[in-house]
Amino acid sequence: MYRIDASWPAIGIPACVKSVEELPFHAVGEKYITAVVEGAQGMPLLLPVLGEAYDLPSLLDRLDGLLFTGSLSNIHPRHYGGPPDRADSPQDPQRDATTLPLIRAAVAAGVPLFCICRGHQELNVALGGTLHTQVHTLPGKLDHRSPKNVDYDARYAPQHRIALEPTGMLTKILGRTEIEVNSLHWQAIDRLAPGLVVEAKAPDDVIEAVRVEKAKNFAFGVQWHPEYKVTENAVSLALFRAFGTACRERARARLRAPGKAAE
Repeated sequence: MYRIDASWPAIGIPACVKSVEELPFHAVGEKYITAVVEGAQGMPLLLPVLGEAYDLPSLLDRLDGLLFTGSLSNIHPRHYGGPPDRADSPQDPQRDATTLPLIRAAVAAGVPLFCICRGHQELNVALGGTLHTQVHTLPGKLDHRSPKNVDYDARYAPQHRIALEPTGMLTKILGRTEIEVNSLHWQAIDRLAPGLVVEAKAPDDVIEAVRVEKAKNFAFGVQWHPEYKVTENAVSLALFRAFGTACRERARARLRAPGKAAE
């Protein structure tokens, strides 16, 4: 276990709203917190999803990176002009109201982003893309949903292979053009947002990874779950290490900014 160093880059993790004994709690899964610490070697800062209450430029001035997590909830279709979702689709309007504008502001400000599962979908929607809400019902598509009645190790085990773009940035980071992933989801990218490029696809052509093409820094979305037991998977660890490196570079730049040294 790492001892967290106060000099590590500050990595914000927007929460989800959960009901605990009929009261709302802002929560982040421990596996994401652990991945930031052990994978990226960053200081995790849990961000309550307060929507318009945030002054986004001020918030981003305090952060060296952002991790957008997976979740049981789905983005409401009104944010991308989609048809109504299935009746039992779990929603989190406070997260929608926080993460979508936060992603747009972070991309503009050059803050490193790592977007996982729901976060991958949020990245696409925030920049103008759309989603399929039930991929398994589409002709020729795999059933990407989580296996039922199995333990967590089985649930987060590799489910299928994906092909990485041979000239993509993920290929450069990982040094390979094919990997196995633990991709677990109902929803997936339909129309790709302007400014995003595809970095990987599943065998059924579902988009499994994207990159912000003109990002000033690390800005990736992945549909799978590299946070799960991050130190036990070389691919997952390489992704979080690359994210952490980008966050440290931003931290150094922030400290060198005019007026910072005197604060």
